Amino acid sequence: MNRAMLAPLRALLLAFALLLAASAAMAGPPYMTDDPEPTDTGHWEVYAPIVEGEGRGQAWGGSAGVEINYGAAKNLQLTFGLPVAFEHDGKGMHWGAGDIAVSAKYRLYHSEKTGFSIAIFPGMTIPTASNHLGVGKITALLPIWAQKDIGQWSVFGGGGYAINPGEGKRDYWTGGIAVSRQVSEKLQLGAEVKRSGADSEGGNGSTSLGFAAIYRLKGPLRLLGSGCPTFEDHVGAAGFHFFTAIGLNF
Repeated sequence: MNRAMLAPLRALLLAFALLLAASAAMAGPPYMTDDPEPTDTGHWEVYAPIVEGEGRGQAWGGSAGVEINYGAAKNLQLTFGLPVAFEHDGKGMHWGAGDIAVSAKYRLYHSEKTGFSIAIFPGMTIPTASNHLGVGKITALLPIWAQKDIGQWSVFGGGGYAINPGEGKRDYWTGGIAVSRQVSEKLQLGAEVKRSGADSEGGNGSTSLGFAAIYRLKGPLRLLGSGCPTFEDHVGAAGFHFFTAIGLNF
């Protein structure tokens, strides 16, 4: 399919993502791979502070901020991300406002008997960043996620199509799969693999191998963390990705 034919398709998909978000994108934290389980109806999940970043060598960047999940209705979760962006290069560290993220997770199917669930989780970023730390355009991700629970084990994963407009940019497919185990009442451990296509003209795809942990503190608090090497196609040195957050459920 040529780019002229892709343009109207991309516009349609972006409009669909905007509509779902208005009527309302990473299990979830601290994993890059998401799951189909929404926040319980009428309840909140708040992750703050979140610190997340990625890069290679001296060139790296990310965000620090807050993610808020709300169970708006049965099987429906609304998610809002309010970040401060940062970027590090040979000249030092740069800070500014980040792009606001909004999304809506809707669980299409769930079976207590089989432990299987499936959901869609369309989302978008709004170009609110300053100091050239954002894309400058609305971006969107249209994924589908599934999960299978087997005792203390969970297997979840999926992926979707990323709409990534802008000069020199390109749309791409991304997805992953993760396995987690509840090893004790307080501790969950997991591992994942994520694959993304090239997001720019002449760019390369990448594969990330991640490890994650969630530790339940006193009351409704949780400590979350993950890290992984990222291997870009045709590039020798590995990059990295990291995530830390404190979670609160109420």
